[in-house]
Amino acid sequence: MIQQIVLPKFNNNLEEQLLNLFHSSDLPLHFNKTGNKEFTNYQRVSIIILFRRSGKSIRQFIDEDLTESKWRYWLGLKKIPKKSTLHDWLKLFDMKIIRKICKLLIPKKIELTSIDGTGFDSWQRSRHYEERAKEIGKIPQMPYAKADLFIDVKTQIILDFSLITHREHDVKVAERIFKRNTIRNIFGIGDGAYDSEHLHEIARENGITFYAPVRKRDKRSYKNKKPKGFYRRKCINLPDFYGMRWINETVNSTLKRTQIHSLKSRKSFMKRREFGWHIILYNIKRIIKISSNDSQTFFIFVFVILSFRTKHIFNYFIVIKNNLQSFIKHLHF
Repeated sequence: MIQQIVLPKFNNNLEEQLLNLFHSSDLPLHFNKTGNKEFTNYQRVSIIILFRRSGKSIRQFIDEDLTESKWRYWLGLKKIPKKSTLHDWLKLFDMKIIRKICKLLIPKKIELTSIDGTGFDSWQRSRHYEERAKEIGKIPQMPYAKADLFIDVKTQIILDFSLITHREHDVKVAERIFKRNTIRNIFGIGDGAYDSEHLHEIARENGITFYAPVRKRDKRSYKNKKPKGFYRRKCINLPDFYGMRWINETVNSTLKRTQIHSLKSRKSFMKRREFGWHIILYNIKRIIKISSNDSQTFFIFVFVILSFRTKHIFNYFIVIKNNLQSFIKHLHF
């Protein structure tokens, strides 16, 4: 029998509906059957989302946001988690789980998609290090992580993503993204960096009719001949909707301006997970904005339970129907 979460009454319909739907999903409240059960899975995932939304360090988030805000009471926390506890929770959700969460947030109807790459600062250095570097007249180049975003052009929701901290061609990254795609009969567009006959073939094998401009050097090399590749030759004259590719640049800019000024994690696998949670948060905010003209809005929240006994991943998501004004008031998006 699933244990129920009992919280004091408060004027937050969002939390009440979160709990009701969490109970109806028949999810266990805890990962472990024995041992410490101070925090529920509901509380863990909620706190991770709030932490990524804050943009602060773990210590600042716990001391300022979580301790002083009403979320402590809305989540029914018996105690405030320690810094090490929250850090352990961030390691709990791997990329496989995060990608499945993202798939639960994508629109049902998609016609046109776009893919583009951009860079995010990921250098973490102390003030003392910067001062010493200035003394010797050398400031090391700030490394960055390269992200490729695969978006729905109509809603600007991110369908899939990739984050790498090493050099790799855009075509190789796009191949992995297209192979993960489960949506069929859609169009895709990208810039000249994705001009590859092999990428066109992979895209069509996975339900995407992809268009990317032929590289200029190929156009000069084939003055009287067409470029090599059946699908590349089709891209000599691009369709009218190719002009919508600028929307991908808008998504890149929005992420950098409103959420990810720099990636704070040090290790590569933690940077990818950090980036993944930001993508989930971005998609939630997009859904809120899209629904802003409706009388009610949908808040999509994801609970993922990892069963250590069976090693199966169970994915659940909660769709919260709540008054928009109340929602914005409590979440401050």
